[in-house]
Amino acid sequence: MKMFSKLALFLISFYQLFSFAQAAQAVSPVTALPDAGLQSVQSTAKFHVLRMKPGQDFLIEITEWAKRNKIKAASIVTVVGSFKKVNLRYANLDSTTAQNGFFEIVSLVGTFNESSAHLHASVSNSKGETFGGHLVNGNIVYTTAEVVIAEIENAVFTREHDAASGWDELVIRPKR
Repeated sequence: MKMFSKLALFLISFYQLFSFAQAAQAVSPVTALPDAGLQSVQSTAKFHVLRMKPGQDFLIEITEWAKRNKIKAASIVTVVGSFKKVNLRYANLDSTTAQNGFFEIVSLVGTFNESSAHLHASVSNSKGETFGGHLVNGNIVYTTAEVVIAEIENAVFTREHDAASGWDELVIRPKR
């Protein structure tokens, strides 16, 4: 009976996973939800894996890679690695804060395309103190940065001024 139960759970899990994967294959146009003001594009994704080496500037490498590969819409899925210099802009400030030392990348996420990037990072220093903010140029890889990127195949990302926030914000359109 135990074996039958395990098999049944496996089959149910497999069915749920397969159903989810099939749903992800469907592509729909941009949908605006008027009551919430949301935009969405349902899409498949192509994954890319990059490894940055010591001395490379994270943001420069990502944006140059996106230009070379004509990336219209992408998201950083995960990053594992370290920086020897960190340069971040904290919330609602125009200036940046740069620090030298050894920093583990705890989290690094965001959206980008071939012309712009909106990335946030959290790092921890050798004392275990963790801080984060908006990633700008000047985040220099110490040992490695192993990066997994999801290229959103059926969307185009642009940034346009948003009067409500005062910043250039993400606009999502279907790829034509």
